[in-house]
Amino acid sequence: MIRTVRSLVPLPLFATGVLGVVLLASPGRRELALHVYLLVLAALALGRLVLELTRAHPRAAASPFDLGLAERPAAEPRLPELARLEREVTLSGTTAFDLHFRLRPVLRRIARRLLAARRGIDLDRNPAAAERVLGPEAWELVRPDREPPADRSGPGLELAVLGRVVTSLEQL
Repeated sequence: MIRTVRSLVPLPLFATGVLGVVLLASPGRRELALHVYLLVLAALALGRLVLELTRAHPRAAASPFDLGLAERPAAEPRLPELARLEREVTLSGTTAFDLHFRLRPVLRRIARRLLAARRGIDLDRNPAAAERVLGPEAWELVRPDREPPADRSGPGLELAVLGRVVTSLEQL
């Protein structure tokens, strides 16, 4: 308690001394000097109050709001080819147009290369052998004579069917 009182005394005592000097030096400015003195005392009291409040209630760790504003580490860049393929798969489930003109060429390229490398079958020259190896669902998508859809905005490919097609390609 005595320590707190001792820490409070010096600045107001100094301000009072300055007030006394100003009153002696310019007696005609007494009212202005008193207003400035009261303002200085109020500022000192307010500063002391803020100091005591920050000691009594220390600043908490980062709030959820602060954490939300914090800079996040940059995410690892995604492969552009993978992002494009994900878009094509998503779009192919939406419309028949996207299935035929976006995803089908990718599946044909994969099927053609896998058939040639693992089975020695050319997709375009030996379609009967390719159909036997691929199965009906995969063959329906990659066959060379597949016509574009009559209704371009018709339903695309279900994800379960696409999963079975990918499985049949993986099994080559």
